[in-house]
Amino acid sequence: MSTTATKIGRLYGLGVGPGDPELITVKAFRLMKEVDVIAYPKKRMGSKSYAHQIMEAYIQPGEKELLGLVFPMTKDEEVLAASWEKTAVTIWEHLAQGRDVAFVTEGDPNLYSTWIHMARTMKALYPEVEIHSVPGISSALGAAARLGLHLADGDDHFAIIPATEDRAAMRHAIENHDALVFIKVAKVIDLMIELLTELGLDKKASVVTKVTSGEEQIWLDIHELKGQELNYLTLLVVRK
Repeated sequence: MSTTATKIGRLYGLGVGPGDPELITVKAFRLMKEVDVIAYPKKRMGSKSYAHQIMEAYIQPGEKELLGLVFPMTKDEEVLAASWEKTAVTIWEHLAQGRDVAFVTEGDPNLYSTWIHMARTMKALYPEVEIHSVPGISSALGAAARLGLHLADGDDHFAIIPATEDRAAMRHAIENHDALVFIKVAKVIDLMIELLTELGLDKKASVVTKVTSGEEQIWLDIHELKGQELNYLTLLVVRK
């Protein structure tokens, strides 16, 4: 009597774009239809994550097994490491049965994405797993399209920068690039408004929340946001 070993499933990181469900790639759509399991970041309080909202436009109820994964919002490295390992083990349980799994993430999977940690942990724990990523349209590119801006032309220098409270670093970035998209800007919006005003660039800046989605908001006058509480998915775009 012969036995055949179960083939290990493949793991895909699918970028599903910045918010508008129509901004996913044909390949991402095909793989969502082909894989056995779709994994997605899940919020603890039960509300749908951003990636889940985008993805569900293409998946009928009951069509696929959906695997919601909770990731702690903390900078504690031990807590994060334990969480990532637990998540990798959960996905491995499906892969070990020969089931292909797609992990969906907003934007592009290899640009400031949860997928980066997922792929890194999976590779370390289960090196035999075949891992692929499918690029997606980033929120930075979505913002440029919505604002009608050309981010880079000719020899222009363009950067995507995580906004922080390091005023000197933020100033250096602005001074040394022709165009910038600041992500994670919600918590430091007042600092950025003050800095851009000081540099005479406040009229060259715009803010976008949940770009291209049905909940999108755009501010062309950044001074309106002084002291305001913004959604985490908020970008500050500067084009000199």
